[in-house]
Amino acid sequence: MVPALRRGNRTMARFIQGITLIARIGAGLAFAVLMAAVLVQVVGRLTGSSPVWTEELTRYALLYMIAFGAGLAFRTGDLVNVDVVSEALPGRLPWLLRLFAAIATAGLAAYLLPHAWRYVAIGKMQTAPALGIRMDFVHFTVWLLLAGLALFGLVRVLGMLSGVEDGLPDKPEEE
Repeated sequence: MVPALRRGNRTMARFIQGITLIARIGAGLAFAVLMAAVLVQVVGRLTGSSPVWTEELTRYALLYMIAFGAGLAFRTGDLVNVDVVSEALPGRLPWLLRLFAAIATAGLAAYLLPHAWRYVAIGKMQTAPALGIRMDFVHFTVWLLLAGLALFGLVRVLGMLSGVEDGLPDKPEEE
């Protein structure tokens, strides 16, 4: 039974690494688009001909960067935390509070997903003024942010219950 549990833990750890990698790639690509648009905008202003679409593209890239990054921020503990209070509690209480917070985060985000999808659907009837793209592609960032929070919250819950993690923020090595 122990080897099966360890195999399950490895599978869970790989799953966590996989979705973290996908979110990092998404945030990185959005940031690359943001940098390219700003560069085109700055060069255009220096030459006296700044394209109008760069303003919109930077806003939309920023929205995607935030949407991909929210789950990562939850994972690393960079979202608002009250761990000063919870970690000072005795025994198993800090672990239980971290589990409750992860369940609450995942639950609230999952509850809001269908409502966010209705907001996305409204965008099919609208287009961006400068880029001319349908706004549902832009509104999708709200749904993506909530889906990321729900997924990373669920991953934390599953990781804590399977013993892969203890629910503490997963800080990168360089910090």
